[in-house]
Amino acid sequence: MKNVPVGQAEARDIDRQVARVLWELGNPEPPLRLELVRDLERLDRHFFSSSDSSCLDMMVSRLRRAGKQIVLRPTLLLEAVRKAQLSALWLPDGRRILIDDEIPDLKKRWAEGHEIGHSLAEWHRNYFLGDDSYTLSSRCDETLENEANYGAGQLLFLQGRFLKEARDMEPSLTTVKQLAKTFGNTQTTTLWRFAEQAELPTVGVVCGHPDQQDEDFDPLNPCKYVIESPGFRDQFTASVSETALYRVIRGYCAWRRGGPLGETEAVLFDENGDGHVFRFETHYNQYKSGGPQRGAALTLAVYLRPHAAQVSVR
Repeated sequence: MKNVPVGQAEARDIDRQVARVLWELGNPEPPLRLELVRDLERLDRHFFSSSDSSCLDMMVSRLRRAGKQIVLRPTLLLEAVRKAQLSALWLPDGRRILIDDEIPDLKKRWAEGHEIGHSLAEWHRNYFLGDDSYTLSSRCDETLENEANYGAGQLLFLQGRFLKEARDMEPSLTTVKQLAKTFGNTQTTTLWRFAEQAELPTVGVVCGHPDQQDEDFDPLNPCKYVIESPGFRDQFTASVSETALYRVIRGYCAWRRGGPLGETEAVLFDENGDGHVFRFETHYNQYKSGGPQRGAALTLAVYLRPHAAQVSVR
């Protein structure tokens, strides 16, 4: 899945809302304390267990009085969590955020930020828990999720604060890790933010371990996320496929359970057929999720220089 730009009008509205929140909080230092945001926006947060159906049933019974939509159709919440395997949900009528307690703590932070993003985009309220042909369409769902992700990124990375610090540092995975620690977010979400706001043509990739493929691995869709900077999108998105990026990554990655997997310089061709050298580096990030250890390979590829064409001389 690729990052999709948010509409200009929607981005402006979300930016204004996030700027208001940060201003009312006194323009805080990172990491942002989300409990202060909840208090300011009068949002409640609750946890549930996605693996315990009785817990979900009990949660629905307690929330029936929270808002009209839940009262009339209490099964909507159960269906949303069970069928879509949601890790978080926003209930606009009760101004409640529900988060799966089984996801890792740092992922809970992003999930909560995402749901706050929904609440800050005031027009999202009209679409949630609806059932008309548009609100049930995948296109509408993708648009709303992209806007909520944008809001979460603006909020959790303190808008221009992240951009200013990132551009004063070397574009590398070491920088991504440092910024993740500074802003209190996951390395994956920090990689996303770093790549999509880069000045140079840059692409970030999140995938499974290149040498330890899962049973459900799809060679036609080998990457979970591909995050493009505006410069990369303009010059390379039509000529560099997801599978091409994955081939480069698999070509240099070593077999290690975790940590750095390798780095290389590789040539990518733009839409005009001209070659350009990018520096690729990959790190395997492991984490525990209430069960067996899991992880993701994080790759950052940054533009270096034009590729000098070789000319044969007799």
